[in-house]
Formats: sequence, structure tokens, C-alpha cells
Amino acid sequence: MSENSIFDSLWHSVRDVGDYVSDLRNPTIRLGVTGLARSGKTVFITSLIHNLLHGGRLPFFDAMAEGRINRAYLEPQPNDEIPRFDYDMHLDELTGTPPSWPSNTERIRQLRITIEFETNNVLRKTLGQDRLHLDIIDYPGEWLLDLPLLNMSFEEWSDQAFSMSGEPERLSLAADWRAMVMGLDPLAPQSEKTAEKLSQLFRSYLISCRDDAHALSMLPPGRFLMPGELAGSPALTFSPLQLPKNGRPPKNSLWQMMARRFESYKTHVVKPFFKDHFTKLDRQIVLVDTLSALNAGPGALNDLENTLTAILQCYRPGQNSWLSSLLGKRIDRILFAATKADHLHQSSHERLKGVLKILTERASDRADLAGAKVEVMAIASIRSTSETHIEQAGETLPLIKGIPLKGEKLGTMVFDGLEEIAIFPGDLPDDPEKTLLEGRVSPDRGEEDIRFIRFRPPQLKTEIDGTPQALPHIHLDHVLNFLLGDYLE
Repeated sequence: MSENSIFDSLWHSVRDVGDYVSDLRNPTIRLGVTGLARSGKTVFITSLIHNLLHGGRLPFFDAMAEGRINRAYLEPQPNDEIPRFDYDMHLDELTGTPPSWPSNTERIRQLRITIEFETNNVLRKTLGQDRLHLDIIDYPGEWLLDLPLLNMSFEEWSDQAFSMSGEPERLSLAADWRAMVMGLDPLAPQSEKTAEKLSQLFRSYLISCRDDAHALSMLPPGRFLMPGELAGSPALTFSPLQLPKNGRPPKNSLWQMMARRFESYKTHVVKPFFKDHFTKLDRQIVLVDTLSALNAGPGALNDLENTLTAILQCYRPGQNSWLSSLLGKRIDRILFAATKADHLHQSSHERLKGVLKILTERASDRADLAGAKVEVMAIASIRSTSETHIEQAGETLPLIKGIPLKGEKLGTMVFDGLEEIAIFPGDLPDDPEKTLLEGRVSPDRGEEDIRFIRFRPPQLKTEIDGTPQALPHIHLDHVLNFLLGDYLE
């Protein structure tokens, strides 16, 4: 190990111990919020904050239900180097006329909310621990999928990426990129023009995989999907190649050029995120758009399971203690949440949870997860529908009612984003294993019955003081109780 690496390790250890001592007086939970694109990270954080600030309906959040939370308030950004989560802007978007969903998370962001509460714990009363800082760290789930790259060589990654691109649900999407790769000699002289073309085709292939029709999620490198300030840089101008068949790649070959940039990506993009942010988390919620994978079919569900496995392998689970502070923080609670439960009738919420639970349990076994408390829930950060029913052929048919997003389709219908409708949202079988086996909803019904459509946020009323009413949700109180409840006892 180099002197710089030893110094960095010692510095991080000293800083972690300092954080632990500070937390004895003013406890702080660093909560990571992540999920792949369109899983609802921004909406989740905005709703969580708004319901805490304005006393939303949270009957299963024990500290709130027992009347022990005196107040909650936002505090200045604790880390100067991390952009602030723009809560006010996102709330304005969600409560505007008409309301709209916020844009996707493309970079790491943070927000601190402080909760003052009455504790029943004698030790905490003695230490004066009646205040909890909650630091919410919002980051793209695609970045998590980069962490396994740290343990891979360019040759190993190329082999994996090319193999994945040949899978049935990916092959046609990767056709242009694969054709160019197979037509190249990796031992040929390096070429910036070739590198740019290859990386563009590879990125286009990854973007196509993420489209709703396919809903694939195992798509590293994550920054290819959301490059931000790195767009066009050499660190993002590379691509997997087919393995050289003969000979050692010469110094200035295309293979060496791509390998060098792959290593640069790990050094300058992946490692800083891992060291500066990921290793400091105490708890984690992973938001999962399970419905999109169900819409897309068995290939997307299998890909989602592989993605969950890769995500779980990134964590170092276990109980936090003074010793773990010396060794690096260990996440002790992980929550997987199937989002957009409001797109289903409540009779299917447990079934949706069951589907994600099976995927998560399989992933946990493959990732050899131990030492952390893991929970699975079906939630809606903001409820955009209400429930109703109709009588049909002597049976009661459960419906959901809301305003579909403009451009959403159901059979031959295309919605304008203005008119409220009531629809049958589709059935999930009672047996989650059956759902996973079939990979879609009610295969014996027509095509129009097996697609979940997306809805516009609800139009909220405004209170007398100008504050929007508490954002309606499904099971956000259960989420808060699992992630924060033990700290607020």
C-alpha cells in the first residue's frame, strides 16, 4: 500500500471517529436514497420532507403517532461540496397548476432536516439526545452499478458487457454497436475518431435498453446514461472491445487506449463517489420501479434481479459501533421499496410487495448478505389516484381513478393529460412466483389490460397560510418507522 493510501485510510478513520463522538451528543443519520431512473427518488424525498415538516398523516410512524415529535425543520446544508436538494423547487412543481413530476436525479444532492422529539430512553435523556439530524443523500442508482467495476479489469468488463449484449432482449438493441466492435481489430493503432464513434454507439445501446418498452436496469457504466459535466470527456469516451485473439496489445493500440480510459473512469469517477459518499452512509432505501419491469416481461424481471444482486454486493452490512467507525461505516438497515403502488388497487399492494420480496431474497442469497436488517415494502411517495369500483356481470371490479400523463396509451386510447378516468389497473396473481414466472399481468386478458399507465400528480388544495396540504402517500409512515423509529424511541 502506498504512503498516500495509508494516509487516506488513517484520515478517513480519524474523521469517522470524530463523527461518532459528535453523534453521541447530536445523533445524525446519513440516509442514502437511490434507485434507477424514474423510480421516484426526487418525489420520495420531497414527500418525506413535506410530511415531516407539516405533520402529514403518518399513523404508523410511532414517534409521530404518540405525539413525541415536537417539531421538524430544515437546516443549512452540512456539506459545502455537495449541491443542496432543491426541496422548494420540487414542491412547487408537484403542487403547481397543473402539477408535474420533477426531473430525474443526475448528480448527488443532500438535504438536512432536524427532528426535535421527546425520548423515552433514560440514557438518551441523560445525554440530552432529544434532537436528530437526518442527512438525506440523494444519488442516481446507476452510480451504484459502477462500484463492481472497481474489482474488474478492462478485459473482464469487456467480456461481461459483450456477453450481456448477446442476450435475446438486448441483441437487437446492441446490433449497431456489436457490428462495429466485431469489425474492428483491437490491436490496431488507437484512434480518437474510432473511440468517439464506439462510445456513442455503446451509449445509444444502453439508453435504448432503459426505454419503457424494455425496462432493463443492468446498464453500467452509470455515467454513460447521465454524464453531466463529464459529457464528451475522455473518461467517458471508451467502449468494451472483443478480446484480442493473439498477442499482447501494443502500447498505442485501440485496446490499450480503451483500457486506459476504463481505468481512468474508475479512478476519477467511481472511486471518489465510493470514498467520499457511499462509505459514509448509515442507512439506505433503494426505490424500485417494479411495475415497469412487469410491463416489459420476463427479461426485464430477470435483469432487475441481477441488478438487485449487484446493488446488494456493494454494501458492507452490519451494526454500527465505535469499532466499525474505525473500519468504515456499515449500513445496518436497507429498505427496498416497490414504488408507484397507487397505480394498482390496494388489493394488489401486498402482491406487488411479494414480487419484489422474492427478487430481493434471491439477490440477497446471491450477494451473501448478512448483518443488516433488510425490509421490503410497496409504497407510493405521492398518491396520484383514488379507488372506486363498478359492478359487472354480478362481480365487483376494483378500479383506480386519476389523470393519466399526456401521451400515455391504453389500447387504442391516447390520453391528453387533462381528463380524469377510472380504469381497471390489471391483476397481480395471488402467488408472486406465478407473477414472476409469467412476467406480466393477466396474460389471458387483452393487451390493453396488462400495461400499467402513469398518472399526473394530484391537484392539491392550499391551506389558509398558503402551505399546500400534506402530500398524500401510501405507507410512507411505515418507511419512516423502519428507517428512523429506533433513533426516536
